[in-house]
Amino acid sequence: MRLPIPSDLSALLHTGLWRSVGSLGIKIATAGLTYLTYVALSRTMSPDEYGHFAFGLAIATVLAIAAGVGQPMAILRLWPQETVAGQQDAAIAAVRSGAMLTILAGLAASLGLAVTVFITLQFVTFDDTASHFYGAAFLVLPMALAEYNSSALRAQGSLWTALVPRDILWRLALPAAVLGLFATGIVLSGPDALVLSAALLSGMLALQFWQAGRTSYVLAPGIAALKAYWSRWGGISRWLMLGALIETAALNADVILVGLMLDLESSGVYFNAFRTAGLMTLFTFAIELVIAPMVAQHYHAGQMRQAQAITALAAGGGFLFSLVIFAIFVGWGDWILSLFGPAYAEGTLVLVLLAFGLLFDAATGPSKIVMMMTGHERAYVGIFGIIMGLGFLVQIAVIPAFGIVGAAAANMGARIVAQLAIALWCRWRIGLDTSLLGAFSIRHAS
Repeated sequence: MRLPIPSDLSALLHTGLWRSVGSLGIKIATAGLTYLTYVALSRTMSPDEYGHFAFGLAIATVLAIAAGVGQPMAILRLWPQETVAGQQDAAIAAVRSGAMLTILAGLAASLGLAVTVFITLQFVTFDDTASHFYGAAFLVLPMALAEYNSSALRAQGSLWTALVPRDILWRLALPAAVLGLFATGIVLSGPDALVLSAALLSGMLALQFWQAGRTSYVLAPGIAALKAYWSRWGGISRWLMLGALIETAALNADVILVGLMLDLESSGVYFNAFRTAGLMTLFTFAIELVIAPMVAQHYHAGQMRQAQAITALAAGGGFLFSLVIFAIFVGWGDWILSLFGPAYAEGTLVLVLLAFGLLFDAATGPSKIVMMMTGHERAYVGIFGIIMGLGFLVQIAVIPAFGIVGAAAANMGARIVAQLAIALWCRWRIGLDTSLLGAFSIRHAS
């Protein structure tokens, strides 16, 4: 059945769709280059060293989100909220203060990790090296700042400057450097790969700052309004940080847990399966990059019909894309994972289980973005955090008996329940149906 598009929504959805297609193109290129990076690393490293890299990258990712102090999500909401209210100076101050907060927190997180490991080594002797912890510490600040810069630029309407330096150029440079070094006889260890990643990403950040300055986007950090900004927005920033941290933990804590409870080789297998399953969310993620400031703008302007139309577009497009990718994983998952090496094909069942959970994620649409952009970040943290936390406890119980398959099954179950719960919250408490059924709610939205 074809749903007619009202004339007053046609231009809005057309703009959102084409910007989403552009974002999807970048994200598909990103996924391909990321995959190339992981294949290059896994093929040039031993399984043990690749496990060190995967473990360190998971730690760095979680700490980078914590170091963001909720600012990537906050600026996506605050820039349109302030500009709609005619407060351009406040919007600029929010960008500059958020950047400074990210830098200060990133430095603190990096130093905190390094100092914690150093002190721990004075009392505990590891059977394995601890160098990958130090390698992860180098990566925290560049990852945190790259995430913030992307959000700040997207909030201002940028797409290419926001995404290309990190998502394309960095992911081109890293596998090229890895393969180039391998061709000269230099085989990177896991910690080496983490430090190289940090150095290359830092270079891309410098390029992004330069390009933003040329195109008059606001990006440079500033400390002048930091105290006033935190007094006004510190409360929501903490909740937004917790929300982002919970989501990131749901995507990375499994890898860390498997590495701690089993071994780093299993951690590498699980890491590859999870990153491969994540390809299903490409369109959902790409369209969320575009619609987050749009949802905030229309919601805070009281334009619920437009906000409902945007979320319906996101849910429909994201689910169709995810369904196709899921079918590919079911049919050819073992062959896809074997690209990393023959040993990694054993993660096929893990891949399918994780992908099924993410299929429900796509079916429930941009529920997280809607809750974050409409001022319901506390409810998101409570609902999603509690359910995924319980799933994490289940993983701890089942991993010793069922290994990585048990970890994947527990993650799948927790994600299905959590996504259904927050989608229902959006429908009942916010008035926006983020699911596949949202298209039928547009005419009733007021």
